[in-house]
Amino acid sequence: MSYMGSLIIVATPIGNLKDITFRAVEILKNVDYILCEDTRITGNLLSAYDIHKKLSVINDFNEERVIDKVIGDLLAGKRVALVSDAGTPLVSDPGFKLVRAARSKNINVETAPGPVAAIAALVISGLPCDKFIFLGFLPKKDGKRIELLKNIKMSISCVKSTVIIYESPFRVLKTLEQIQQVFGDIKIVVVRELTKMHEEIVCGNISNILDKIKTKGELVILF
Repeated sequence: MSYMGSLIIVATPIGNLKDITFRAVEILKNVDYILCEDTRITGNLLSAYDIHKKLSVINDFNEERVIDKVIGDLLAGKRVALVSDAGTPLVSDPGFKLVRAARSKNINVETAPGPVAAIAALVISGLPCDKFIFLGFLPKKDGKRIELLKNIKMSISCVKSTVIIYESPFRVLKTLEQIQQVFGDIKIVVVRELTKMHEEIVCGNISNILDKIKTKGELVILF
């Protein structure tokens, strides 16, 4: 008798490898295989917990090509875990199209929740946590970035919210300058290398912290 399997969205550590749940480890040990962004990064995590599973790559470049195979495996009864390089899959990471396809086939989709960089940064920022707007990574084109920031400025004038942005070390200074262009010289928080040995939080008016921002590692900007 045939039966459907399950797609399990498994959150993994954003830095410190100890930040993984017992349930996540158990799931990763017992699925048929694991979908990941980078086999080297996920391989290091699995090695730390003595997990030996087949890894298949899913990323922004191949997601549409691999969906049919994964859906076929799920329909055949396999249990498949989806992880990202760090944190919770689909949150500024690939996987949305796969989950949507699985849901359209009435395939069981589960979650093993855990770390999210945006929330981790928010709760240590000292900024209000009751309402927030998460933008992920801003558009790469300057015009679209400025337009989005202007729209957000109008939104938070109606509902006061903390804004959370992910940024790469290569664009962080430019992004801060564009935020200053739209919002003025506001107070801002930049969190770098969350949960790692060199975790760093920089707070202050944009003009006062630009020269303090280290352009290394992934960063979260909050204001």
